[in-house]
Formats: sequence, structure tokens, C-alpha cells
Amino acid sequence: MIQNKPVLFTVIVFLMWGLSGCVPPQPYDYSNYRNHMPRSLFVMPPTNDSVEVDAPYIYLSTITRPLAEAGYYVFPVAVIENFMKENGLQTPNEMNAVPLEKISKITGADAVLYIHIEDWGQKYAVFDSTTVVQARAKMVDVKTGMTLWEGTAHAAEGSGDGGGGLVGMAVAAVVEQILDSVTDRAHKLSGAANKNMVVNRTNGLLLGPYSPGYETDVRGR
Repeated sequence: MIQNKPVLFTVIVFLMWGLSGCVPPQPYDYSNYRNHMPRSLFVMPPTNDSVEVDAPYIYLSTITRPLAEAGYYVFPVAVIENFMKENGLQTPNEMNAVPLEKISKITGADAVLYIHIEDWGQKYAVFDSTTVVQARAKMVDVKTGMTLWEGTAHAAEGSGDGGGGLVGMAVAAVVEQILDSVTDRAHKLSGAANKNMVVNRTNGLLLGPYSPGYETDVRGR
């Protein structure tokens, strides 16, 4: 007969909690993705929740390369944006509302990549700053409207402690703000965030048809 039931119960709960915390993230379900594998991607200008008005344009300039390196044909993003503006669509929200049927008819793209920027830019504290890029992406099949894939692009970089105690930290913070006014760290982080989102082996994109590893990736994941 067990004497210390409360103690035993506590131990069991603790073990269960510990085991649950060690469960690895589940791989993305690529079933729809494989069944409607796109060859060409139409990247919509990102919508934006951040206070940085230039964020969508900077982000857009960093997305083509990782997608192309993953094996997809990517429609030129600057050409797409200019074409839409010439046809009366002046904002990303208006552009994102274009029906899939029209995109298919005009461009012949296989899938559309929608991007929403959640956070962007420098966050200043008393003695340091952190640069953040956070966005969500969704790939939609043009012909069926089916969501093929969803992912998150995230990167952050802090200024850190420059040494010298409080005085050194204060000087580092001032220098950081001066430098950030000249060079935009978010551009570099945007490229890193996109690359990490695309190549992530748990929930990133599958290698596309123009990648040498296409056959292995699609059949083996």
C-alpha cells in the first residue's frame, strides 16, 4: 500500500510536465503542398502592422533571392508593384485583395505568397536597442485557392553591452542610435529572417522544381 499519495501524485505530474516540455515541434503537413507543387510564385507586396512605412518595400527587396535559391521562379517584385499601381491599386491592402482568377489570367503564376509584417525596426531602451523583423507568410494555390504553406519570418539583434559599466552602455546606446539613423539594420535582418523561414527543415518551404534537390525533398520529407 502506497503511503505518500500526495507526494507520488506531485512527482507524476512533474514528470508528465517535464516530458511534455521536451516534445519536439511537429513537422509541417506538406500534403497539399506536394499535391499542388508550384513552379512559379507571385509575391504580393506585404501588408504592414508596424509603424515603419518603408518596411514593406525593404522586406520585398529581400524575399526574391531565398525563394529563387529554393528552386522557384519568382515574378519580379518591383515589376509587379509598378504594374498594380499603374492599374489603380495604390496600397498593399488593395493589391492583396486582387482575385486569384485575375492573377492567374494576367500572369499565369502557380501560387501567390501573401506576407504580413507584424513588427519591424529598432526598439530603444535606456542603455541598448534591439532591431526586430517579424512577419507571417502564406502560400496559396492560384487555381484552387487552397493554402499550401504557412510560415513565420523572424530575426532580432541587440546592441548588447559595450563594456565600461553604465557609462559605456550609455555611450554605446548613443552611438547605436546615430548609426541606425544612417544604416538600416532591419534590411540585413530581413534577409536573414527570410532565409531562415525558407530553409527551415521543420516547417520551411519544400525545394522547388528548379532546385537540384527537388526530387529528394518532395518524396523524402
